[in-house]
Amino acid sequence: MSYLVVGISHRSADITVLERVALDSDAATKLAIAVQNSAAVTESAVLATCNRTEVYASVDRFHAGMDEVTAILADITGVPLIDLAEHLYVHFEEGAVAHLFQVAVGLDSMVVGESQILGQVKETLRVGQELETISTDLNALFQHALRVGKRARAETGIDSAGRSVVSAGLDAVAGPIGGLAGRRALVVGAGSMASLAAQTLAADGATEIVVANRNLDRAMILAERVGGTAIPLASVPAAMAEADVVVSCTGARGVVLTEEMVSTAANGRPFGVLDVALPRDVAPEAARLPGVTLVTLADLVGTAGGAEEDIEDVRRIVHEETGAFAATRRAVSVTPTVVALRTMASALVDTELARLDRRLPDLDDAQRQEVARTIRRVVDKVLHTPTVRVKELAADPGGPTYADALRELFALDQAAVDAVSAPLDKPAGKTVDKTGGETA
Repeated sequence: MSYLVVGISHRSADITVLERVALDSDAATKLAIAVQNSAAVTESAVLATCNRTEVYASVDRFHAGMDEVTAILADITGVPLIDLAEHLYVHFEEGAVAHLFQVAVGLDSMVVGESQILGQVKETLRVGQELETISTDLNALFQHALRVGKRARAETGIDSAGRSVVSAGLDAVAGPIGGLAGRRALVVGAGSMASLAAQTLAADGATEIVVANRNLDRAMILAERVGGTAIPLASVPAAMAEADVVVSCTGARGVVLTEEMVSTAANGRPFGVLDVALPRDVAPEAARLPGVTLVTLADLVGTAGGAEEDIEDVRRIVHEETGAFAATRRAVSVTPTVVALRTMASALVDTELARLDRRLPDLDDAQRQEVARTIRRVVDKVLHTPTVRVKELAADPGGPTYADALRELFALDQAAVDAVSAPLDKPAGKTVDKTGGETA
């Protein structure tokens, strides 16, 4: 099986396009299940964040897998494939591995080095495991990606230097309003981004934090966490008039804060608005209002949070880990051949021992056992060096060819080799009907 990534992000499309393909948790679940149930795919995972929608798959055929994934992505998002195709990127095998590693360490983020993405990769793995769309292949890839992300943060300064999208956005709105310390803040939404915004505001010295959400219970939980107050969504206009800065990050499909609402609340005074929702929450016309500073995801593209030396160190780590992961996969790929060879040898020994029993029926049990041990030791010694060496050599880029040579030299039946890993393949007609969540 081979790895395939089909995705769209801030690097390949502008915010207006990303808004059209943004997925909530239900849609992400639907996409993962649909992809996993397609003919060329055995496993799937969907990484859906505020600036990317990516499908990771284990496929048996590249072109068939790519065609199926892109068609399903267009169907689930409702964006015609002809409009979607020019913005999609595709990575295969080692390129797919390197891409996920770059994502996990924050090199591919809108704000380079931001830390939230590693948690999103972990959540994607958890959801895929729960849905059973992730099995052996993708589990190995995502687990390694998490280790790479942790290594990058442990060995470089990218974690301390890296800022989240929310932090970078709040920095951008803080200047025009005279900083966040002592300011009154309103957070619209209660998800992971809203939680991050509320905590950042509290850490930066906001004196009052109000959290508004359609689900008041969730707003109360977040407000309690940061020492703020919770209000229903209907009270947002009045709360805006009392605030100095507003952060909006809901999952709504339409404008939540209209130009009129922002105009009334600002009333010409310095007023900061950060919109980190996808699709956007705030009417873009609000940016023209006197005194209003509106910062959106589009304004944050390319913001570098880490120092150049840290970024270069992280790139080196990604390169090393991509090579190490590929070497491990190549070594594992020869295991079925080695197992098939030893199985064949064991069967030959059993056949010859049975033949010996017929030719020398007068041997006692002790003699038979000693003969059996001797034959098995000889066979094990003969096979030891080639099987150990083929595993060692398999780690090299040309490693799999040694397994091919082993199959030819010992005339191994390919069907016998394939049978060793057959239980890992997706059964024909497999369906998944579980549901799960996804963070944005």
